[in-house]
Amino acid sequence: MSRSDPVRSVGLVGLGQMGRPIARHLLAAGFQLSVHDLDPAAADEARQAGAAVAGSPAELASASQVVLVVVPSDEDVRQVCGGEGGVLRAAAPGVVVVVCSSVTPETCGELERSGRRAGIGVVDAALTRGVRHAELGDLTLLVGGDPEDVERARPVLEAFSGAIHHLGPVGAGQVGKTVHNLVHWAQIAAITEALALGQRLGVPATRLRAALMDAGVDSRTLRELHLMRFTWWRKDIAYATAMAEAAGQPLPLTRLVGRLMEGVTVDRVQGLLADQGW
Repeated sequence: MSRSDPVRSVGLVGLGQMGRPIARHLLAAGFQLSVHDLDPAAADEARQAGAAVAGSPAELASASQVVLVVVPSDEDVRQVCGGEGGVLRAAAPGVVVVVCSSVTPETCGELERSGRRAGIGVVDAALTRGVRHAELGDLTLLVGGDPEDVERARPVLEAFSGAIHHLGPVGAGQVGKTVHNLVHWAQIAAITEALALGQRLGVPATRLRAALMDAGVDSRTLRELHLMRFTWWRKDIAYATAMAEAAGQPLPLTRLVGRLMEGVTVDRVQGLLADQGW
């Protein structure tokens, strides 16, 4: 497979909350899309939208120039890419595999080394801005990889993103995602605590939030707090803590945020923003 050929065929492994809308945007952009998912209903939905359904990651990879992997964990990514019937076992030289999952830089590095031996590029493209922006097709991607591989995959990534930031070699995207997540959860802990204090002192949280949106502390987190599900903070903080320990970098604020997030739930935030207290 020549790298000079325009990318037309794309494979997508994982049709969960992020993978489904990504698939729709790839089809709308005119790519020939093959998908694989363990959920037959998700695969059938993609088939009805115009995608081909592959029986395994290997079958999908054999028909694709760029393969996107959008599965939950390091173990899932390793199995999909390197296991029996995995992407790296069947992809032709010149294919670029893009890991869109939130995993460790070490996992990305392992896959990149395995892929390189077979002439396959591996890029990590961490997804930020969540499901709502996946639906809109304007995710921000934090990318790590060889520049040639990143450019090869770029037309595919542009189909479902509003911004692509190439941060460095393979794994740099995951570092970027970890830094992003630390800021995100710290903001949530600080905003909810501050609004609760203001309300306890007699100023309704809704009025305070509206005022803060016009002040120097405005942020997307502040504006979208009522839409958030607070789903992955434990995983994010665990990954960050492990990475920091390996690097010899203390994270005192992150450890505190982990304790504070135990009390931040959808119901409590909805109650706060309905001016019902905390």
